[in-house]
Amino acid sequence: MIYKKILCTLFTITATAAAFAQTDSATTPSAIKTLTLKQYAELQNGPELREMALPATMNGYPMPDDVLQFKKELKLTDLQVKQITEISRYLKQKKVQAGQSMILNEKKLDDLFSKHKIDEGTLNFYGNRYGLYQGEYRNAVLSACINTYNALNPQQTTRFWKLKKP
Repeated sequence: MIYKKILCTLFTITATAAAFAQTDSATTPSAIKTLTLKQYAELQNGPELREMALPATMNGYPMPDDVLQFKKELKLTDLQVKQITEISRYLKQKKVQAGQSMILNEKKLDDLFSKHKIDEGTLNFYGNRYGLYQGEYRNAVLSACINTYNALNPQQTTRFWKLKKP
């Protein structure tokens, strides 16, 4: 009986402490008031790669960083490592660039709305531009998968997917 009371008290204290210790990143303000701190931080680093790459990866076209993780097992040549490293570097550059462009676009939309200087034409321009950044980035991701696939020979590709699946 006493153990139940002690356990209950400890649970209550732990739950209360955890509730006060948490910060809700979904409502924490960021440098742009229309984005949460989490959204802002994610965009600063660029949009997530994995979901953008699904049409390629689900059909046998690997991500460059995934291939580089298995360079010894795949027996990549120095030239292949150089090629795939360059593909990866370019993709990371595009990722950051896309995120920064989206942040600037979001900031501009916020500014236009806050100053009541928005109209349908301006809204269409910035709305479409946001989509353009996403599309350009997705093309870069999918292109990186194609180029990585083309840098490998068929045996390496088969071996990669066997290593990757488990």
